[in-house]
Amino acid sequence: MIITYKDNKIEKICTYPEFAERKYNKRMAIKISERINQLIAARSVDWLIQKHIGRCHPLVQNRKGQYAMDLVHPYRLVFEKAGDEIHIVKVLEIVDYH
Repeated sequence: MIITYKDNKIEKICTYPEFAERKYNKRMAIKISERINQLIAARSVDWLIQKHIGRCHPLVQNRKGQYAMDLVHPYRLVFEKAGDEIHIVKVLEIVDYH
């Protein structure tokens, strides 16, 4: 899939491990990199959900239309579909939404 980002800050965290490590820690930086690589390699968001990759799941209520993958507890990588024909996702944030 193709990945876009909500803003430059989240893009730097997701694409440069040193930024992620500075913001969070080494373990989190490794997990973020792993999830981004899984998104890139995936056929579609539905495939991620079906195969339980990163415990990918759709969100509900005020986050309807968004999806999440587990990072280091309690954080999640939150994204949404940004295209139908071509599989594109837009990473929105890294957040503890519980």
